[in-house]
Amino acid sequence: MHIKVGMTQLANETVVTVDNLPFIGFSMPSKTNGSDPNSASWYLPKLRRNAKSEFKKRHIPGAAFFDIDQCCNKTSPLDHMLPSERIFAYYVGNLGIGNDTHVVVYDASNFGAFSAPRVWWMFRVFGHSSVSVLNGGLKNGANEGLPVSDRYSRPEQTEFRAYLNRSWVKTYEDILDNLDSKEFQVVDARPGGRFRGVDPEPRDNTEPGHIPGSISMPFSSFLSASGHLHPREDLQTMFTQAGVDLSHPLCVSCGSGVTACHVALAGKWVAPLDNPVSLLNSVWVWSSRTDGWG
Repeated sequence: MHIKVGMTQLANETVVTVDNLPFIGFSMPSKTNGSDPNSASWYLPKLRRNAKSEFKKRHIPGAAFFDIDQCCNKTSPLDHMLPSERIFAYYVGNLGIGNDTHVVVYDASNFGAFSAPRVWWMFRVFGHSSVSVLNGGLKNGANEGLPVSDRYSRPEQTEFRAYLNRSWVKTYEDILDNLDSKEFQVVDARPGGRFRGVDPEPRDNTEPGHIPGSISMPFSSFLSASGHLHPREDLQTMFTQAGVDLSHPLCVSCGSGVTACHVALAGKWVAPLDNPVSLLNSVWVWSSRTDGWG
């Protein structure tokens, strides 16, 4: 989900808490206050949860639903490939979001966050830096005083202009060249068993394994038992212990470009002024084009 609110001193905060929301203009929505929340929940098919149906029954008042299965390149055989600038701008504008909107993203995952970092990254890659993730998601927000509702009103369409920031994206060719140049670090957010090649991939005809030289940092390790991101200093320690230097360029990856965005989010939260954190949208692109992981 994202909450559309006014631009303020917190407009460049990567992560916000429920306590921050009054300071970025969040309030119960009306025709005049400019507030407009939106939901970005998405679940793995094996969970058999319908994110849109759940949204209709329970969401922050004023929310609209951001569907990453719809806002994507539908011509690709892979999941969640980036849409064009035109498609992203049209989709986001229909959610009532403009370029002067500060966006706060959350989801309703039991993890506390699952797909929300992906939507955060999508806004960043299309040039919108005024976007934050609600730490702890709806799971914790509802317990911390955020209102929830089953009432929905369609947002008014707004003009949004998208500009693809290519420094936030990596391609197969970039990864191939990097094997020799080592210009950037590669971090894999999939579970350790899939990274090591001992557990199966959730995609037919895809062998487990990893890109040579990549580092394993499963996305779940960035979250506490409560579903909140670990404190910044703890995240910095995690990166250091994993051998990741946030002062150098970083590329993140996973299966379909969702959980890798947890690594990107944590990296930009810990080191917001350092090098861009780019995304290889799917490690399956690599495995399919190299006939394995070699």
